[in-house]
Amino acid sequence: MKPGSLLVVALLIPAFFCSAQDKPIQDKPSSDQGTDALPAQTAATPPAQSAPTPAAQDAAKQPMDDSYVIGEFDSISVLVWKEEGLTDKGLMVRPDGMISLPLIGDIKASGKTPMQLAKDIEEQLKKFIQDPNVTVSLNQVNSKKVYLMGEIGKMGPIMMTPGMTLLEAIGTAGGLTPFANTKKIYILRTVGGKQQKILVQYKKALKGDLSLNLTLNQGDTIVVP
Repeated sequence: MKPGSLLVVALLIPAFFCSAQDKPIQDKPSSDQGTDALPAQTAATPPAQSAPTPAAQDAAKQPMDDSYVIGEFDSISVLVWKEEGLTDKGLMVRPDGMISLPLIGDIKASGKTPMQLAKDIEEQLKKFIQDPNVTVSLNQVNSKKVYLMGEIGKMGPIMMTPGMTLLEAIGTAGGLTPFANTKKIYILRTVGGKQQKILVQYKKALKGDLSLNLTLNQGDTIVVP
């Protein structure tokens, strides 16, 4: 090769390497990018909550079990469909067992179930409006009480909840005192005008024997010697 050709080659070699170094190298996504580098559509989307079914909505509107008998001082709601002026959501049953409603005046509420009272109100309203539709529901139980005496945290009457048991009543009243004789606890109950004395096996009931955790009746008195 001629000396002139060698000189040209020598000058071109450094230029070639510089050009190769200047060419940008495409970066690979780093592991630090995590899920941020993923397309937006791949992100997990929480499932949409389904709307309540009509059956569930209707169940939420159902009045209390119609076996309950309304008593004095209970708080009830009387709803008359499409008649806002006749609807009252905060009626208190008076000591005489009566409530007062527009158009019909006083009507007996105590001693009746919510359904029975609703039917009675409908019969009275038929004199004034066509095909009345009445619903009676219970707001608060104030008429049902049980009583506790003796070595108990808080003596006296307590409000009775539906299905209240012996242990629930004692717990609501603050439990037994350290001096309570747990072997001689009893319940006084009036049945048919006669008073009964029901002995209680408190410790066995406390250990989980459901048959001994007696369900209370309205007016029961729990005596803790």
